[in-house]
Parts: sequence; structure tokens; C-alpha cells
Amino acid sequence: MLKSTARAIRALLDQQRVLSLAVIADGTPYAGLLPFIPLPEYAGVMIHASRMAKHSAGLTAEARVGVLLHEQDGAEKDPLQLQRATFECTVQPLERKGEAWLAGRERWLQRFPDSRITFSLGDFTLYRLEFRQGLYVGGFGRAVEISPRDIAKLATLGID
Repeated sequence: MLKSTARAIRALLDQQRVLSLAVIADGTPYAGLLPFIPLPEYAGVMIHASRMAKHSAGLTAEARVGVLLHEQDGAEKDPLQLQRATFECTVQPLERKGEAWLAGRERWLQRFPDSRITFSLGDFTLYRLEFRQGLYVGGFGRAVEISPRDIAKLATLGID
């Protein structure tokens, strides 16, 4: 993967705050819109979702889900030129009050401080969505596959 592609993917992860989530819930395709934070090593994202939401039925351990990140649209932009990345992910629910959950909560609250109350609600869970492979589209006709090897490089390319 070119450094420019890695920079663009990391910019989506760092600058966008909401993703589209695609799951199979009770045998039916379902899409949801959720806030997220990138994992520290850029190997995936973390979401905080209520188990009462329909999309949560598809967030079981080791389930495979789809994630779409994209730059913001605007009246002055050509929708076909919007930068976007899709990822196939593996789900890992975090054990409430476990070490990973506590660290995730702190990172989450740094990005979304107004969401503190949701951590006191018993139906909300933190989930790691670990990237398996993906596709980056830098605009119309500019698509690059993202391999597992490329995902591993996202954290170590020394991007400034």
C-alpha cells in the first residue's frame, strides 16, 4: 500500500466520528449508524452500542460485519469522488469492567465526553471490530484493495 493511501485511511479513522455498520440480525441484513473510535494500532475500530438496538443482534463474538467510513458529503462535492473505505471485520465484545473495557471506556470518553451516562446503562457494550480486509476508494475509478498485511502496516508506516 502506498503511504498516501495509508494516510488517507488513517485520516478517515482519525477525522470521522460516525460509521455505517452492516450486520445480519436474525437472518436479515441490517445497517446502522454508530459513533466510533479507531483502535490505537489502527487495526480496527471500537463502537459502543446498546444490546437493545437491532444491529446488536449481529454483534456476537467472532461474527463478521461490514463497516463503511467516508468523508463528509457537501453540496460542492461530487458524491462519486468522496473518499471512503469499507472493511470486513470480526466482532469482539469486551467484558464489562474488564481491563480492555476500562481502557476502551477512557479512550471513548476522550473523543465523546458527553456519552459518559451510557456507560452506566447495563445494556451498552463496547465492541472491537477488527479489520480483516477492505477496499479504499479515493474517488471515482481509484480503488485499492486493503489486505491483512496492509492493515498491519497502518500503525507502523511512520506517517506524519
